[in-house]
Amino acid sequence: MPYILILYYSRYGATREMAQQIARGVRKTGTMEARLRTVPPVSPNTEASEPAVPDSGAPYATLDDLRGCAGLILGSPTRFGNMAAPLKYFLDTTGGIWVNGDLIDKPAAVFTSTSSLHGGQESTLLSMMLPLLHQGMLIVGQPYSEPALTHTRTGGTPYGPSHLAAGDQPAELSEHEITLCQSIGHRVARLARQGAPDHGDEA
Repeated sequence: MPYILILYYSRYGATREMAQQIARGVRKTGTMEARLRTVPPVSPNTEASEPAVPDSGAPYATLDDLRGCAGLILGSPTRFGNMAAPLKYFLDTTGGIWVNGDLIDKPAAVFTSTSSLHGGQESTLLSMMLPLLHQGMLIVGQPYSEPALTHTRTGGTPYGPSHLAAGDQPAELSEHEITLCQSIGHRVARLARQGAPDHGDEA
């Protein structure tokens, strides 16, 4: 089954929770697998390394995961209005994929989590779109036909799902945030399926 790659970095768990809800939206199509992958943290100490397999959560992403996806949904907490360094580090290794054009015309979306409502959600989402545009991907936004986007009082933007990680339980998503995460997953999967080659398996 073709898959949507949900590639994220999460430090405290909120972005991971969003990724899991996005995966639920992908699976609702019944025609796409949701493949969750993460990236290891980076350190100024270049001798520091992570084990090949993380102790818990999603496996670390490989370039083959990215190369073979039917669509990509990229997620990161905000770091000074930008994506986190571990995710940027991984994207910086994808030059071979860019040269080969492996991601051209595939749908892509982005999502983020911040500790404050005006802590750089939209600029972080826009920063994650830039390398996807260079890869020739088709950016998928969140249309206002989704009522949760209008009614949310927590996270949610037309550029992609977001989460306000504030309060006593920062990883707990609001009802609207969950709806928007599932909606973007379903939308990217549906568009990826429409753009897939017709093998005669369905009308």
